[in-house]
Amino acid sequence: MGPGGIATIIASCALMVIAIAVAYVIIRLGRFIDEAKASLKTITDETAPLIDEVHTTVTLVNGPLKSINRITKNAEDLSDKVNEATTAFISKNGSAVKVAGALISAASKKKSRSKKKAE
Repeated sequence: MGPGGIATIIASCALMVIAIAVAYVIIRLGRFIDEAKASLKTITDETAPLIDEVHTTVTLVNGPLKSINRITKNAEDLSDKVNEATTAFISKNGSAVKVAGALISAASKKKSRSKKKAE
């Protein structure tokens, strides 16, 4: 066995070590991919019911919100009618409003006088 034979044995041993290292990495990578696949399946299986529950919750919340929307619409209509009635009354009965304002100011002055006398 000459120097070429020894070099061949060393090279083949080196290639065998490299092949074992590559095989180990490929096996570990395969296991990692299997674990990732299992984790993804678990996440997918748990997410679907969660999305259904969120949909149900949103549907249940929208029902009362529609009722609140109707109530606020009715309150808005009522306040519009009161505003229209008040505006119509003030525009038709300007003198009556002035008299009412005078009576209110007189009543408040009388209250303030009676408070000062009590002190």
